[in-house]
Amino acid sequence: MNSSKYFDFLSAPIAESKVHLTKVRRSSGLSKFCLCLLGILGFSFHVFATLPVSTENNAAADTVTKHATDWSKVPPVTPMPRPGMFVMPPPGPGYYSLWDQITGKERATPPVSPYPPFALLPTSAFDIDFRYLENPEHEKDFFDPVKRMHLADDWLLSFGGSFWYRYMRETDSRLNAAGKNNDYNLIRTRVHADLWYRDQFRLFAEFLDARSFSPELNPLAIDRNHTDMLNLFADVKLGNIQNAPAYIRFGRQELLYGSQRLISTLDWANTRRTFQGVKTFWRSEKLDVDAFWVRPMDTSKGDFDNWDQQRNFFGLWGAYKPMRGQLLDLYFLSLDDNRNVSAANLLQANILQGNSTVHTLGGRFVGDYNRYLYEIEGMYQFGQRSNLDISAFAVATGVGYHFQLPMNPQIWARYDFASGDNNQQDGRSNTFNHLFPFGHYYMGYMDQVGRQNIHDFNAQMTLHPKNWFTFIAQYHRYYLANKRDYLYNAGGIAILRDATGQSGSHVGDEIDFRTNFHVSRHQDILVGYSKLFTGNFIENQRPGISPDLFYVQYNFRF
Repeated sequence: MNSSKYFDFLSAPIAESKVHLTKVRRSSGLSKFCLCLLGILGFSFHVFATLPVSTENNAAADTVTKHATDWSKVPPVTPMPRPGMFVMPPPGPGYYSLWDQITGKERATPPVSPYPPFALLPTSAFDIDFRYLENPEHEKDFFDPVKRMHLADDWLLSFGGSFWYRYMRETDSRLNAAGKNNDYNLIRTRVHADLWYRDQFRLFAEFLDARSFSPELNPLAIDRNHTDMLNLFADVKLGNIQNAPAYIRFGRQELLYGSQRLISTLDWANTRRTFQGVKTFWRSEKLDVDAFWVRPMDTSKGDFDNWDQQRNFFGLWGAYKPMRGQLLDLYFLSLDDNRNVSAANLLQANILQGNSTVHTLGGRFVGDYNRYLYEIEGMYQFGQRSNLDISAFAVATGVGYHFQLPMNPQIWARYDFASGDNNQQDGRSNTFNHLFPFGHYYMGYMDQVGRQNIHDFNAQMTLHPKNWFTFIAQYHRYYLANKRDYLYNAGGIAILRDATGQSGSHVGDEIDFRTNFHVSRHQDILVGYSKLFTGNFIENQRPGISPDLFYVQYNFRF
């Protein structure tokens, strides 16, 4: 690997800006969106800047600036938004880790911890909140000396990382026609460094090494990435708007928004997902506003990753928090995908992977009230795909209840839908494009079904037999939204299709069981089993297939 490439991203955006602007000019739709995005941002910040600001607060801010940084507010982290089918943690006294149970350390309330008590952590490392360490009364930890090290009054340096190991056993893996199984092992190592100068400037770098061992089938692209950078960016503070900070971020960065149905770090993947580009963001108590232009990274096992020059991803995202536990997301996203689509793909109408400009307009409301849990999200897409007009949509909705009973039981009943295409010759494309999702979390842990051309009637039950012991069961019943379109997997790849529609629409029924043991603040063990009972569509396409999945994962974080 050529180490000099580590710094290519610093000059690449400038070196390629002329090329990018030329491409933008060729697409009137994309140009309008860029101008609209810049106009909205400029107008928004102008409005915020002209609103009256408290003199008292300004004086307090000036005092802090002149003397020392208030490190209890730096960095301004973004907590992970509630996903769909969110789980309410167990409250009250108890043992909150297996180690607490072994040592007899019963707690009156849940401990203050930067990590959730679960083996998966979609939250980016740069948004994990260690600011509680500024409180001298915080609970001490072995790794405290490498966290938030104060270098004089103005500098802050922190280190961290994680390691995981996962064993996977797949039967009839990936619905392959030969009915082959796949036993293999995954290992992932991440280490990061975080440097702050006051609240004005930040450098963040995170190393990743992801490896796959002894697979019986070819490893997936998300399984391997040897010695690379997951995040490598700089933040510069633009100023305070209504007493809340606004920043601009340059470089390689993970993105995570809303429910993660459209934009996610994809933590189930051994490699995670990352982008490269520019993002501006403003954080306040009630409202967050982000705008970005990025390109997804192409994962290369043995070489330093580079961004995909054929795809440009723009977004404007607002998150309003009217009260504790409630969240309203409103967003506009645009993916300009200039990758070539083969003639064979065009004939089959399998054209979601290129030659398109897809705009997504959506909103989401999620929360809990009086032990009721609820979420609804709607997404509409328009644009052009291989000279076809796009008109597609998706809906996700659910209601749940949190019982006040032993073992902290919670249930959800949900319906997820994403449109498909009925007629490839009518000049329109109606198949929804799920962009960059965490589909694994929503559409079943076997990853055979994605949020494209699908009806998913599903339910979830959660129990906490102990405060450190989480059991989650899910049930899914899948139907094709249109039986002449494809079945798409969690990666958005078209895998099975009957153009005549005679194979039916019932894809199958899936059950997923997960058990998480929160061993200690730093360690979790996740054990899971999933089974897909095939319906008439898969039975006609892949006779005799009966896929299932078993996995065990150990995760250590510091």
